[in-house]
Amino acid sequence: MQPAPETTVNTNRPDDVGPFLSAEVLRCMDQPGPRYTSYPTADRFVEAFGSEQYAQALLQRAGGAGTAVGKSVGAFMGSASGTLKPLSVYVHIPFCEQLCHFCACNKIITRHHERGTEYLGWLEREMGLHAQLLGNAQPVSQLHLGGGSPTFLSDAELSRLMQLLRAHFKLLPQAELSIEVDPRTADGERLAHLQALGFNRLSFGVQDFDPAVQQAVHRVQPFESVLALMQQARALGFDSVNADLIYGLPRQTPASFARTLEQMAVLRPDRIALYAYAHLPERFKPQRRIFSTDLPGAEQRVQMLGAAISAFGAQGYSYIGMDHFALHDDALAVAQRQGRLQRNFQGYSTRAEGDLLGLGVSAIGRVGATYSQNAKTLAEYQDALGQGRFPVVRGLSLSRDDLLRRSLIMSLMCQGRIDFDAIEQAHLVDLRETLAPELTHIAALAQRGWVQMSERAIQVTPAGRYFVRAVAMVFDRHLQADQTRQRYSRIM
Repeated sequence: MQPAPETTVNTNRPDDVGPFLSAEVLRCMDQPGPRYTSYPTADRFVEAFGSEQYAQALLQRAGGAGTAVGKSVGAFMGSASGTLKPLSVYVHIPFCEQLCHFCACNKIITRHHERGTEYLGWLEREMGLHAQLLGNAQPVSQLHLGGGSPTFLSDAELSRLMQLLRAHFKLLPQAELSIEVDPRTADGERLAHLQALGFNRLSFGVQDFDPAVQQAVHRVQPFESVLALMQQARALGFDSVNADLIYGLPRQTPASFARTLEQMAVLRPDRIALYAYAHLPERFKPQRRIFSTDLPGAEQRVQMLGAAISAFGAQGYSYIGMDHFALHDDALAVAQRQGRLQRNFQGYSTRAEGDLLGLGVSAIGRVGATYSQNAKTLAEYQDALGQGRFPVVRGLSLSRDDLLRRSLIMSLMCQGRIDFDAIEQAHLVDLRETLAPELTHIAALAQRGWVQMSERAIQVTPAGRYFVRAVAMVFDRHLQADQTRQRYSRIM
């Protein structure tokens, strides 16, 4: 075996995309796999975990590191002195004015904006339930509004939402406050209002700028309008602006996507999230309006991905991992270089891993050694809150094995490295004994040049960073036991 470097490799500029273009890699990587915003993944949640179990997890947080599994994972609950880490809070706003055919998010299509006001009333009840168990002074270092389209809400409704959050939680002065913005529902005045409310990070849903592709996915937004918003965001001084792109959309070609990449160079957002479109019409009804014959083939998808990686590298972006790129001086790239990168249900993060409260329809949270998800329909969500219960309908209490494998997978996804000594000390295991079959598979990946191994470490190579999902899948015990992977997006 080749010895692994003793320090984390940080040469993440994606200038060389040669490994993508071989037929062997294409065959290996044209398969589904989890995105690992959590481990175990959300499809492993069970209905046996509900409102009562979630309330118990909150009580355990309120009392500090507590019993059973919680004692063995005190780092997830706070310091040895009992000081809790600040919370992250995610608020799901499910409403959209029109349907995007590619979308797999939980959303409600409506032009009745009065529904937003009613929804805020239910969010207030949910926040109140949390305050009853946690108090009104829980510190929050990260807040993210997602959807749906959070900018479906009016300025007055967004103001009320922020008032409610500040009444039920303590938003720290240096907190990261981010919101997803539909460029079709925002202008300079809207951005100025978001800044006045305290938001310091924006995410624009771009997807693609080609008119034919936009027509095919039912999301028309001219490049000029997005450029104007980007310029206004810069003038207002937002800390960071992200733009989402998707490759593999209907009517998309390597040539058309190359034009979108050129336009992205003009926008020059601080961060770029580049997602592979997962066509799963049997699960997501809107995708049934997309003709499979309009979708690019595997080779074309790989060409688009390779072109994007080359373009972003030339434009000065660091490859953060999986779908994410950031300018070299962005906080995300700095956190990566310093080994502080984290990952949660919203993707990569700069803040230390802690508890995440998910508020709203279908929102997912993490408290201590548990995961939870709210009801996916508005009626079920409202029914639970109307009875004074948390609207949690499924979740998971993690076993010791889950916690171990979560540490392994998140170390790979964030630091690109597994340090045996650190993992063994934290979980009181012998990795070579516990993971003997998995390490055999990792050795095979080393032969491909995706990882390097030593006696006490596994290091993902610069080329392997692009395939880190495949490396992480080796340690996914649930996935190895269940080879039905069509529920996931493809690795490439």
